[in-house]
Amino acid sequence: MLTNTESNEQLVVLYATGTMADWEYGYLTAGLGMAGGAIRLVTAGETTAEVDTMGGLHVRPDAALADLDPDGIAMLVLPGADTWAEGHEQVLALASRLAASGTPVAAICGGTLGLARVGLLDDRRHTSNAPDFLAMADGYAGAAFYADERAVVDGGVITAGATAPLEFAKAIFEALGAMPQSVIDAWYGLYTTGERRYFDALVGAA
Repeated sequence: MLTNTESNEQLVVLYATGTMADWEYGYLTAGLGMAGGAIRLVTAGETTAEVDTMGGLHVRPDAALADLDPDGIAMLVLPGADTWAEGHEQVLALASRLAASGTPVAAICGGTLGLARVGLLDDRRHTSNAPDFLAMADGYAGAAFYADERAVVDGGVITAGATAPLEFAKAIFEALGAMPQSVIDAWYGLYTTGERRYFDALVGAA
């Protein structure tokens, strides 16, 4: 079973599935890597068989979902993919268990459709690609809680649409305390504006 190697380590699990959308988690994975500290990012799939991303990269998961210790997970991240309208029962059951225990769950694009299918968006503010996108989820009853925002955090659940990978990553960094808020703000400012002052702030914080 995959567990934390150190007691103070935060284990962040990125769900690896076929057609996972590369651009939706790229800022997140790079940012966590640059942040250092006691955050360990792993990929986990239904099995450890290689999956192909939407961009054609071949990803071999570090672990199978069954090999994870749910009590040792600091956050579960669900990327978008073309397959969220059905299936994915194993990871959605894990998401439900984590959310019930107060462990953050983050989903972007199609991943939000998965959360909608299992009722995790029925009583939380949330966002996605569009209201009618989530309306495709059988049993979804959270339309009144939909917010037309780039990313939404409510009740330990982070949601974002496909065009908001920066806001998605920023919300995750903040939920994890991955870096000081001033660094997160400078990182976000740099990638949204390209202004030199944000780069200088990041260099100064390094």
